[in-house]
Amino acid sequence: MEPDRRTAALAWGEVSYLEWRPAPATPASATPASANPASATPASTVLLLHGGGLDSAWLSWGSVGGELAGAGYRVIAPDHPGYGHTPKAPWRASQEHLLGYLDELVRVLELDRFALGGLSMGAGLALGHVLAHPSRVSALMLLGAYGLSPVLLEGRWSTAAQLASWAATRTGMLEGISRATARNRALLERSLRPVLRNPEQRTPALVDAVMEEARRGSGIVAFGEFQRDQVGLRRQTTDYSARLATITTPTLFVHGERDTGVPAAIARRAAATMPGARIVVVPDAGHWVQRDRPEIVVPAMLGFLDGLA
Repeated sequence: MEPDRRTAALAWGEVSYLEWRPAPATPASATPASANPASATPASTVLLLHGGGLDSAWLSWGSVGGELAGAGYRVIAPDHPGYGHTPKAPWRASQEHLLGYLDELVRVLELDRFALGGLSMGAGLALGHVLAHPSRVSALMLLGAYGLSPVLLEGRWSTAAQLASWAATRTGMLEGISRATARNRALLERSLRPVLRNPEQRTPALVDAVMEEARRGSGIVAFGEFQRDQVGLRRQTTDYSARLATITTPTLFVHGERDTGVPAAIARRAAATMPGARIVVVPDAGHWVQRDRPEIVVPAMLGFLDGLA
């Protein structure tokens, strides 16, 4: 099922988003999105947030949105400012500013009650949004979630890793590496291997799409701003771990077993902290978990959403 591409006019500019709508329901076969897709049931509208770096709504959710819509859900996936088809915003891409953009987008789209999902940076935004607006979100889906730990790497090498990352972001080294990698197809394909471990999913078409996102360039700039906002000398700016126990929204964690960006142990600990949470750890999957093992992730998301109806 192909999505429609639409735009939402925010105060600072237009946000491009993908929307998948289920087929109209008939009296004999009502779906969760019958009548009014935004309010028919608590989870009938699903808002999905992509991650940072070389990502976009289509890259993260292009193969997921149609599956959810086919099961009866209205699905909306925006390109964050600077990514995909959305121009870079006039403000710096900090967590605070991105949460403000998300809040405004939800209000402009008139989403009253919806399920919210996110990958990596997008999952961190989802967590921040539900903490600020718990009554809006009926269900939470966190894939490879950011914002669960005070440091980038836990354990023996934590201090050294944090310091090295801080220096790399401040000097622009990480942004420079991203640009150099994106210009070389072989390097780009190799860089995808840790985050997308399944070789069958690293198709030439996907590499082409990632390279096209890189050529636009503003996503690399926006993510560089986000990294400089987030990576501190001793700890991360965003750490929701102490507040997770206050989230009573039904929550599904989906995490790759071989995720090197956010180790699965951190997600397991977070899920155990939240009273309404469950976790699916996907065998041998990396950080881009829904692209790595869609045959596991999509049914897990659907089972979770269907169980709320």
